[in-house]
Amino acid sequence: MPITQESCASFVQRGNKSMENNNTATRDTNPFDDPAGPGSEASPALDAAAVLTVDRNATLTLGTDALIVLDEGLKHKRGPGNCCGLLPQFTKTTRAIPFYNILWVELNDFDVTVRYAQPSGKQSCKVGYINYTVTDKSMHAHAKRWVDALMDRAYPSNIQRRKRIKVLVNPYGGQGQALKFWTREAEPILAAARCEVDVEKTGYRGHATDIAEKLDPESIDVVACASGDGLPHEVFNGLAKQKNARRALRKVAVTQLPCGSGNGMSLNLNGTNSPSLAAVAIVKGIRSPMDLVAITQGEKKYYSFLSQAVGIVAESDLGTESLRWMGSLRFTWGFLVRLLGQTVYPAEISLVTHSSDKQGIRHSYRKAAEEQQNMAAEHIPPRPEDEALLESGETGVPPLQYGTINDKLTSDFETQDNPTLGNFYVGKMCWMSPDAPFFPTSLPADGLMDM
Repeated sequence: MPITQESCASFVQRGNKSMENNNTATRDTNPFDDPAGPGSEASPALDAAAVLTVDRNATLTLGTDALIVLDEGLKHKRGPGNCCGLLPQFTKTTRAIPFYNILWVELNDFDVTVRYAQPSGKQSCKVGYINYTVTDKSMHAHAKRWVDALMDRAYPSNIQRRKRIKVLVNPYGGQGQALKFWTREAEPILAAARCEVDVEKTGYRGHATDIAEKLDPESIDVVACASGDGLPHEVFNGLAKQKNARRALRKVAVTQLPCGSGNGMSLNLNGTNSPSLAAVAIVKGIRSPMDLVAITQGEKKYYSFLSQAVGIVAESDLGTESLRWMGSLRFTWGFLVRLLGQTVYPAEISLVTHSSDKQGIRHSYRKAAEEQQNMAAEHIPPRPEDEALLESGETGVPPLQYGTINDKLTSDFETQDNPTLGNFYVGKMCWMSPDAPFFPTSLPADGLMDM
């Protein structure tokens, strides 16, 4: 079963300035932090064009990386937790909403409404809003310019507004909770951001492949899978079956709203295992290239994006299909059962090694990660080789560099006999689960797999 590198597909990746590399365990900055909170030094000098004076002695100001709300009316807000709300409760008069959180802004006559992603827990958010009235009627033109300026900051030129999103929901994913996760957590975020959403539930194994094969790449921007990692896998294989597979894989971004047992794609591309935070990441995402891996068996060919395994890891997944009610714990259970049983998987493995120098691999990763971070501030350009493939006039998926299972191995391959093999594991992404960064130096578009 040879595993070889295939052409690129595009995904949606977070495009805010505080975006960290998807292979790091934690971020140095949190886009949901309040820049006006304790320890903040956000007090930029602002010109008059950045300030909008509204009612209740309030102003809305465009800061460096956040909308700053100064409202004297908040100072003595009555709350139910303070003597039944009868006594004034002191609150901050200033708060900040990071531009990354802002989903949409509109001016209706003299009413300004800002909808944003409001933290509702450590790993979740919900749609919040603020609404003010511009009391000075002569400031309508200024208010319109101010709203446009805020939208430009919320959606820089490299981030597409109102994405056209085809959402595929696996109603059996996430212990049968995927539809609820989508409806309660993700859908309100996309609606608040004015995304054009078309939702379809899958009804059988391979349904997403059939749907993706028939999609018009010109009619949508993103396929978002409210599921585990199985649905994105099906979508890639469906796009690869299109008559013009190169165009389909190049134009349609594929991403995940994590609603399944395994949510590796979202952990790596969106940086989260939360459906609501992933929805924000999709809204604020930028297109970026990624590799697919081709797997051939007999005359069949499949495409993979996450990992490929022979041995205990693969069996821990395939052998626990009947235990999906356990959620992600089924993988741990399956692994322990096979580990204690000392199961072996004899195999002959042929591979081409690009580099085995661990220090060199780390250096290459750091360099590529820095370049990606710098490009994310503007845009991530397509790779020259991908553009050449599109301009060649060919419509099918490019031929495999190392052939299929039926082709003779080239001299680049080294063959090893492993009669007591316990596990063979390669991956294209770092995180296989929230606590398992198996491939910490993997890169999404380097043409290589980590082993």
